[in-house]
Amino acid sequence: ILITGAAGFIGSQLAYHLWKKGHELTLVDNFSYGSEDNLIFEEHVFTEEIIRDDIRNKKLMNWLFENKHFDYVYHIAGITPLPDCQMNPAEAVEVNTMGTVILLEAARTYGIKKFIFASTSAVYENNTDFPSVEGNVVPPSLIYPNTKYTAERYCQSYADVYGMNITCMRFANVYGPHLDCLRTQPPVVGYLIRELYYGRTPVLHSTGTQRRDFVFVEDLINLAELVQKGEGFDVVNVSTNTTISINELAETVRRLMGKEEIAFEYVESKNYWNRYPDLYKGAFPIAEKALDNEVNKYTQLSNAYAKKRYGWEPVTGLEAGIQATIDFSVNVLKNVKIQ
Repeated sequence: ILITGAAGFIGSQLAYHLWKKGHELTLVDNFSYGSEDNLIFEEHVFTEEIIRDDIRNKKLMNWLFENKHFDYVYHIAGITPLPDCQMNPAEAVEVNTMGTVILLEAARTYGIKKFIFASTSAVYENNTDFPSVEGNVVPPSLIYPNTKYTAERYCQSYADVYGMNITCMRFANVYGPHLDCLRTQPPVVGYLIRELYYGRTPVLHSTGTQRRDFVFVEDLINLAELVQKGEGFDVVNVSTNTTISINELAETVRRLMGKEEIAFEYVESKNYWNRYPDLYKGAFPIAEKALDNEVNKYTQLSNAYAKKRYGWEPVTGLEAGIQATIDFSVNVLKNVKIQ
């Protein structure tokens, strides 16, 4: 099995899960977002399996597919922070879209049983019918979901034209141990844990009443293993089909961390990416409407198809999942300088 982006949050957890099942793994990551720490587990450290290189290295990818004889590919590598993609759109397209095509072509040439692509619920950012279903996507606006949606189309092209077995998994908001809490704009769960751990006031944008669909990483991995058996082209949502408001999420994290004395600060959505000031500059700065849409969008993904086709459903309750995320993240934060 090949896993790209294997030093990231989801890739590393998937690698550990599959290693415990006895699979032979090859891991690829260029460590632009991945972490060495993510490859260290109590039972195993992924030192022999990891290749420190870029999926855009066509020569390397072809060599790996030709010589390793992969059965399955989990393509998880990508630039996922939305503002990073807006800041460097050409690179986002190169990595997220063209990197996918490079892997698809290598897989086509040398043969595999199944190609599994990590897509995103962000492709539904302009949808207004909920819960969002796989067959209904209003074309997205931001760079990140466009790179993923376009990559999905290439996946379908390779399945239609070459008869390859390919599944695109659209992840809802994923959380759990190894979630990145250190980057400039972390996922909201990681951000809340970091700010509360350091005794700082978390900043919430808009009113905090916007609702999201969160899924625990182990539940996602269980489905990722099940989709190996799917044939042809397939798209499947990975979600709980339930929502929680950002206020409710923040209050849950604060309570579980015993930080009830810390209040939250609310700011306007137009300041959402103010840590990326270049987006607010230029002849055409980012539109307030675009920021408002991103902050206040409603996210709920139907998981009816995953249940029907693969017999899958999430089993981890939110509080148990948040507690596991807190426990891991606190140990990480103990060993770094204040961010």
